[in-house]
Amino acid sequence: MRAASAHHDRKRLDVQMTPMIDVIFLLLIFFVVTADFTPAAPPEQILPTHLTLPGGIESDVRPEDTQVDLTVIVELRWEDDKPIWRISGQQFDKLNDVHATLAQIATSVAADTPVILDIDEVVPMQHVIDLYDTSRSVGLVNVQFAASPESMAEAAP
Repeated sequence: MRAASAHHDRKRLDVQMTPMIDVIFLLLIFFVVTADFTPAAPPEQILPTHLTLPGGIESDVRPEDTQVDLTVIVELRWEDDKPIWRISGQQFDKLNDVHATLAQIATSVAADTPVILDIDEVVPMQHVIDLYDTSRSVGLVNVQFAASPESMAEAAP
């Protein structure tokens, strides 16, 4: 009698394949519908270059047509109770010299070339304003102020 009751306690372990087949079929339909079957040129063939390799596409863009990203950095330091300006490592003692140098730079770069003013904290505000006005007066319109990571951390809420 015991053998008969053990036979009835076992449940039949069948794996239901229909839901799994439905999910796989839906995934297959999704990937077929979203696939792009048009042949596209690899990015290497689209980049502008002077080389003419088999399978390459010639471009109208030439290196001399592209502009180089340039940033003008003007440093203003306060040494011996007077302002000292530096542009590209060249030191100036007078604002008029800085104006002449920035005017020369402005004639050879685009007007929206970034000008970054790196100013010491101890410089009087009048010299900061004069430098900003000088940069704008020569035609450089994208004037920005440099900030140290420490001051940015202090300003963050």
